[in-house]
Amino acid sequence: MNPRAEIIEVECKFDVDAGLPAPDLSVLVPGGRAGEPQQYELVATYLDTPAHDLAAHRITLRRRTGGTDSGWHLKRPAGGDARRELQVDFSEAPADGPVPAAIASAVLAIVRDRPLIPVAEISTARTVTVVYDEDGDSLAEFCEDRVLSHAHQSQVTKEWAEWEFELTGGDTRLLKKARSLLRGAGARPASSVSKLARAIGSEPRNHKPAKLAKHPTGLDLVVHSLATHRDSLLHWDPLVRENAWDAVHQMRVTARKLRSVLTSFPTVLDAESVAGLSEELRALGEVLGEARDREVQLEINAGLLDSENDPPADLRVALIDDELVRQQRSLRSLRYALSTRRYLQLLDTLDALIANPAPGPDADRGAEKVAMAGIEHAAKRMHKAEKKLDDFDEWSEEWVEQVHRIRKRAKAVRYTADAGKPLGLKKAAKAAAEAAGVQTHLGDFNDTVVNRENLQKVVAVPGLSARAVFVLGRLDAREEERGRRAVQAFLDERP
Repeated sequence: MNPRAEIIEVECKFDVDAGLPAPDLSVLVPGGRAGEPQQYELVATYLDTPAHDLAAHRITLRRRTGGTDSGWHLKRPAGGDARRELQVDFSEAPADGPVPAAIASAVLAIVRDRPLIPVAEISTARTVTVVYDEDGDSLAEFCEDRVLSHAHQSQVTKEWAEWEFELTGGDTRLLKKARSLLRGAGARPASSVSKLARAIGSEPRNHKPAKLAKHPTGLDLVVHSLATHRDSLLHWDPLVRENAWDAVHQMRVTARKLRSVLTSFPTVLDAESVAGLSEELRALGEVLGEARDREVQLEINAGLLDSENDPPADLRVALIDDELVRQQRSLRSLRYALSTRRYLQLLDTLDALIANPAPGPDADRGAEKVAMAGIEHAAKRMHKAEKKLDDFDEWSEEWVEQVHRIRKRAKAVRYTADAGKPLGLKKAAKAAAEAAGVQTHLGDFNDTVVNRENLQKVVAVPGLSARAVFVLGRLDAREEERGRRAVQAFLDERP
């Protein structure tokens, strides 16, 4: 195993009677074969918080010896049958040492300041059979496991047998065929989502917000929306830390949606109970925004240079290399912010609010009425801003500022309407669609405004060649034209 590696694990699990003979796996691949079985003794210590917070999110953390991948393993859901597994070798983080920094960072938003303690010891006698294709390439591994577990808190010892079929190079069609073959041989659907769940004697509690009742109240709707976005925040947190594609953008949007729920429905929750939370979410959005803006700027700069025939080297340095340095700096600041007590306290506050919401004066009002009131109010503010645009001369400073105000209010409509999605309100969907069009056009315009400001700063870079300055002027003109087209598209769609 590499000192540190992350893989996508796709597998299916089954309960079986001890000693149940495995079927002939070679039938899964025409022309393929099954390798000679290999036996291993695996010993793993599973860690979690005393309240099993990781298990609640279907996350498992273990340190394991034996087999071909001794080390620290963190497994997280990746959709469907897939799991993301982060592996850290003992050569980088010894088994008797603390949890590796890469793993601790990945689960910090869930664990926070709670201790990670051993919750179970699991020993596995494993027999592994590799399934090969006709060219001798590995497609899957079939594991026959005899498992012995001991749960620390309950002091309960259990023993069972199970089968696992994990893809190594095959596709989901092979997984489907294997599931049918193994079920036909006597295997049963797994009774637990993991060895740990079976060892500790209970399935992880459902962390996802429950579906809304048939006739929800405004409080039900707001709490459901907060819980949904809180879970989204926890999902994107580790991906932001590793700078996964689009993660910063999605976490920033999530922070804005959380704040929008509080500001769009101010009378559903007790005002005193949420005092300060909106400001903390705004601060989180700002630090995410700095990293996101750098990300967008880099993409725009790359696109502009790609449109040029042989752009000068010093301009590429100024627009790409220097911007990349600034982006990396903003990402370091963001990772630091996500590791502070202030951020973790924000998550604690959200959890407490969702678990024990203090009702406001409109808490018992019907959810549909609450949602539509918020959406209509936001839409009215957007339309009012659109009408006021006619009070200013086109492309004057005041007119441009009003265009930006319209964009922000369109965003508020979208986020407010998002909270009403579970209710299936047609008027809400219509308002969201209208606001989305406005936001798209004016968002493009805002990008050009920001980018032109950046181009003006680049012009002032000492020692820039005359040709680079000339190209910058051409890029600025191109961005100005793109911005005007975006605004015109907005104006053409005004009612």
